[in-house]
Amino acid sequence: MPLVSNDVRPFSALDDTDRAILAALSADGRLPNNALAERVGVAPSTCLARTRALRESGAIRGFHAEVDPAAVGLPLQALVSVRLTEHARAAVDAFRARSVRLPGVVSVFHVAGAEDYVLHVRAASAEALRDFVLDHLAVDPAVQHTQTSLIFEQARGLG
Repeated sequence: MPLVSNDVRPFSALDDTDRAILAALSADGRLPNNALAERVGVAPSTCLARTRALRESGAIRGFHAEVDPAAVGLPLQALVSVRLTEHARAAVDAFRARSVRLPGVVSVFHVAGAEDYVLHVRAASAEALRDFVLDHLAVDPAVQHTQTSLIFEQARGLG
């Protein structure tokens, strides 16, 4: 069993300060520690320790740059809903493992309802999106059905 630092608390133990740190970093992941500490009303050393504990507990999964897809030649985005042919755990796990490695896949969501997965995909063109569906999903024996919805606009929420 791995050793766990005493500073690491389970998600359920997050207090108002932890939540304030998470909210501030969600809005601006590049916020320097001193500014973050001032924003949430704690000392910089406390803020640094809290942020480190949030990373170690998994509450903060990482930091990334949000890049405009058009800037990297992938201006078209779509949500591709996928219904699987079977729902045994091994088949579901195998599809998830394959799908996250497909070219252009941004995110994979395992969902409830008529469909099993929704893939957020970026592509260079409508033809490239069509080829993605035909070359990677339609030929997959685990896939029973797909439905593609183009994304016209994406706005980031506060949560």
